[in-house]
Amino acid sequence: MTYALPPLRYSYDALAPTIDELTMRMHHGKHHGAYVANLNAALDGADWAERPIEQLLADLGSVPDDVRVAVRDNGGGHVNHTLFWEVTSPGGGGSPSGPLRDAIAATFGSVTLLKRQISAAGLGRLGSGWAWLMYDGIGLAVTSTPNQDSPLMEGQTALLGVDVWEHAYYLKYQSRRADYLEAWWNVVDWDRVAERYQAATGDRDGGS
Repeated sequence: MTYALPPLRYSYDALAPTIDELTMRMHHGKHHGAYVANLNAALDGADWAERPIEQLLADLGSVPDDVRVAVRDNGGGHVNHTLFWEVTSPGGGGSPSGPLRDAIAATFGSVTLLKRQISAAGLGRLGSGWAWLMYDGIGLAVTSTPNQDSPLMEGQTALLGVDVWEHAYYLKYQSRRADYLEAWWNVVDWDRVAERYQAATGDRDGGS
């Protein structure tokens, strides 16, 4: 299976001023593009490579030792960034609605408190990594992962993820990760997050 860099739904300058055009060009075209190229190289010619990358990340023990780290890092980078682009939008910001809003209120108390937890997870991640809003099969949770580790490795479904690698923000925010995390909420596409929530929960939680 050969993977391709997914196109953005918007132009590279569309998320400004929250995320500048040069950061978007480097982040999407160079960084994400490199993960895709490296993943394809690691999978090239292998029988097990026809399995979707999501399955491989969920069952890394089935991946041969000699390429497991490459699949973990580059497959995770590809999956994580694909989600990141999906849940950001120039028309983002605001607040969630419907079942997702209700679930957030029941779990965290309010959207404001959820944002604080995710920002704290991002600030608390030493070095590079991600902060996530997850559906763990029972309910919502906030967590953080190092490097390009995917929540799929823990059997969890990511609904929203914010990249806290320096390449995601350094050109505009330098070392001010807190400022980046605060501004990032202005481009979150809550409709896409809600769609992921409904897909993860099905009629049990997401349909109403």
